[in-house]
Amino acid sequence: MHNIRVYGIILNENKQVLVSDEYIRGAYITKFPGGGLEIGEGTRDCLKREMMEELSLDVTVGDHIYTTDFYQQSAFNPAYQIISIYYFVHPNEPIKAEFKQVPFDFTPEQVADPMGESEVVRLIEWEDFSEDTVTLPIDKVVAKMLKEML
Repeated sequence: MHNIRVYGIILNENKQVLVSDEYIRGAYITKFPGGGLEIGEGTRDCLKREMMEELSLDVTVGDHIYTTDFYQQSAFNPAYQIISIYYFVHPNEPIKAEFKQVPFDFTPEQVADPMGESEVVRLIEWEDFSEDTVTLPIDKVVAKMLKEML
């Protein structure tokens, strides 16, 4: 079985990268914003929906960056193979989400349920951004590509 994920890279005018710190089923993960493709959705429509759901942000989906080209087993369900697709994303409006300064800056209520999920966002300075900044194996590949590309 396959799980298709679509993620957006937002690099602002100050050369800061937007990342999402998430608490998912007891795990702390730093990743790019985005999520799962739903039946009947195209990848760009999925990313627009995910940006609205996660950031309340209307975006234009830009150039394709990368699609997974190696086998990656799901960390949450070993029966699934993860395929991730990455695009540059351009906000059509100012980002209204509250930016955290410290990784995993959750309230106690946000992480009280070990099976719960919570999310906060933060900006990382370009010079501090690297593949070590993100948690997921495919995100690490993309982070390294971005550093080499830009």
